Amino acid sequence: MCGIVGYVGNRDVKEVLLSGLGKLEYRGYDSAGIALTTKKEIQIIKENGRLEKLEKKTKNMNIQSNLGIGHTRWATHGKPSDLNSHPHFNKDKSIVLVHNGIIENYLELKNELIKEGYDFISETDTEVIPHLIQKLYQGSALETLKLLQERLRGSYALAILFNNEPDTLYCIKKDSPLIVGKGKDENFIASDIPAFLEYTREVIILEDKQMAKITADEVKIYDENGEEVATETKEITWSIAAAEKGGYDHFMQKEIFEQPKVIRDTLSGRLSALTTDVQLFDTKLDINHFNRIYFVACGTAYHAALIGKSLIEKMIRIPIEVDVSSEFRYKDPIVDNKTLVVVISQSGETADTLAALRLAKEKKATTLGIVNVVGSSIDRESDITLYTSAGPEIAVASTKAYTAQLVCIYLLTLYIALKKGKMTEPEFEEAKKEILGLSHKVEMVLEKVEDIREIAKKYYKSKNVFYIGRGMDYYVAKEGSLKLKEIAYVHSEAYEAGELKHGPIALMENATLVIGILMDDRLIEKTISNLKEVKARGAKVLVIAEEGTDLSDTADSVIYIPSTKKEFSSVLANIPQQLIAYYMSIFLENDVDKPRNLAKSVTVE
Repeated sequence: MCGIVGYVGNRDVKEVLLSGLGKLEYRGYDSAGIALTTKKEIQIIKENGRLEKLEKKTKNMNIQSNLGIGHTRWATHGKPSDLNSHPHFNKDKSIVLVHNGIIENYLELKNELIKEGYDFISETDTEVIPHLIQKLYQGSALETLKLLQERLRGSYALAILFNNEPDTLYCIKKDSPLIVGKGKDENFIASDIPAFLEYTREVIILEDKQMAKITADEVKIYDENGEEVATETKEITWSIAAAEKGGYDHFMQKEIFEQPKVIRDTLSGRLSALTTDVQLFDTKLDINHFNRIYFVACGTAYHAALIGKSLIEKMIRIPIEVDVSSEFRYKDPIVDNKTLVVVISQSGETADTLAALRLAKEKKATTLGIVNVVGSSIDRESDITLYTSAGPEIAVASTKAYTAQLVCIYLLTLYIALKKGKMTEPEFEEAKKEILGLSHKVEMVLEKVEDIREIAKKYYKSKNVFYIGRGMDYYVAKEGSLKLKEIAYVHSEAYEAGELKHGPIALMENATLVIGILMDDRLIEKTISNLKEVKARGAKVLVIAEEGTDLSDTADSVIYIPSTKKEFSSVLANIPQQLIAYYMSIFLENDVDKPRNLAKSVTVE
């Protein structure tokens, strides 16, 4: 959840750290802090609140240092405050560190340390770590970190400074992302690549339990036993411009408008007008081997999984199970070596989804990861990976990554259908044509942006919003409702349209906004009937529907989108929902890219 950065080299360390934290603030923005190693001491500066407060505080500070670490916090243990902010340290500040993750046994460790005379000043789990390091230290930092990992339970990415080693940065990680950036006479660490991409494209992705000893001219990686290991350096191919706003007011706005390109990039090399097949995997996936398929994901990715279930069951007629990752972990799922478990995560680091993946592997299932980040934990640990090709997604509320996930699910559906002989050549050609046409149709929806903005302006003061739909339209409605909650902070719920009369219609009153999704032509008449029922009770009705749908006596407002094969309509139906949420948030004067209490990558349980 939190973001950490570190640098050792010859640049202005303070500026490198602040720049890196700016690229990572989407991971948490309750507080921020930096620690800089000088010849005499480790100087710590931290501030409760947004990063801009720390930038203002340090603006005129001229600190001579070639080594430092920084942190931007999403609070877990302890409220946002100066004392709870990172970096944390031992009593004499000879050991200073930043942490992303959760130490599950921190109370046990804290009580042990208090009995031995150690003092604590914060409410955090992190503060036990520098004190524990001090207790374990016997002259060797690496030996100490080896012992530390034996004592800690939970997740952690740690960047650590020792005052007696003023030119060296130490790191360890488990279940939280940590990446090394290799430069010339300088090196970097961060939770995510954009933090240092303007300086280097050469990266090493640390594995769990690995330790790193980093100086300006050298990076050494060790396993949990303290043995030095060879590592692979990867080159990042996307540009720093992809991680910047590029003239848009917000990252979310930029990422919404990038979706036509994202669709084309995700399809590239996998499906084309000239092929009669779907090229998804370098390795062989014998789909006929499996008698059970699970989709497992959280949040927005879970909504993509629900659409995948509906699509595969309809087109291929095989049952699919879908679970929220946190539930899958604890329900003792029926999984064996004939099960395919598909896990979906934008970051590839989502804690519950990663744990679900590991459980599936323990039960001998084959695992398929649908992820956006090459080299992420889910990518590395999945048997097979399908990349979404969305590029860096910075806004906390996911837009383009969700669209790319849907496109990957469409491709996976075609792949399974072909391998199982469930699709004729004419059916494949028709489906292929529809999928290849999605990027252009998304562009047509985005051309309506000003009309959608005016609709959002009309309804942004709504206190309660209900989304309804049937079949896949209901799953689209769930995603629309989530977006509105995430960034506009408007109370919103999604219901199957047929369930309104079983309770929710009691909540309808004057000025309640009901948003109906009408893409499934088999069910439009029934959903229209439901919309008329709420309208008769005073609700305002906004409908997202295909062009040509007659809604003259049903809706107060309509957003029409291009017609497409209903199996692949979810991408198009969701674009107006993203824009409605975005503009309602703007009119409510919220921080679109950094919604309160949320972080981009949920790397703790």
